[in-house]
Amino acid sequence: MSDMKAKDFQVSRRSATLRTMVEDNMRRAIASGHFKPGQRLIERELCETIGVGRTSIREALRQLEAEGLVVSYPHKGPVVASISADEMRQLYVIRAELEGFCGREFARNGSREDIADLVRAVDAFERAAKGDNQEALIATKTHFYNVLVQGARNIYVSQFLTSLHNRITLQRATSMQRPGRLPESVREIRLISEAIAAGEAERAEEACKQHIENAARVAIGWVQEGQRGPSD
Repeated sequence: MSDMKAKDFQVSRRSATLRTMVEDNMRRAIASGHFKPGQRLIERELCETIGVGRTSIREALRQLEAEGLVVSYPHKGPVVASISADEMRQLYVIRAELEGFCGREFARNGSREDIADLVRAVDAFERAAKGDNQEALIATKTHFYNVLVQGARNIYVSQFLTSLHNRITLQRATSMQRPGRLPESVREIRLISEAIAAGEAERAEEACKQHIENAARVAIGWVQEGQRGPSD
């Protein structure tokens, strides 16, 4: 019989919180373009930049590698993952279908509170679009997608889209950097929220798909031109 007691399975909440904070900071650094695709992630430099020890950095790198944001190579170590135009095209095709599903199901099943959250998320993104804070722009757009996915009330789709969105972090601001794209993006997600609020499932689904297809054209174009950056 094992001599281990219940307390032996306990973990440090402080440690878990620190690990999560390091992971979040590194995700933001990738999303903002501070760490660029193909860039080596050197432990010593990361420790100095983030202000934590090697153990926390290694744990964060393992998590980001599991999410596809980081790739480790022999004799080179971890680097920020790159994504080809063909891989991105495949990713956006699946994303359009899944987010279209979310729009349809949200319109059918969303509560008043869910819809109010969605409208607030759209308003926040529109306000950020009028400013020049890139981090706020990415954060508010990410929040909009989170609310959209939650409103569909399907845990499996939520899990799949979380994985896809982690990969999209590598491109999240690219399409919005295109001249004229940001106002279009605001208009498109406003149409999504209006269709959902009206309970029009088919229109909501189509609006979601159209939004992702428009973002995909711009993001794929940037990769084909050899330019890297974050997409909506």
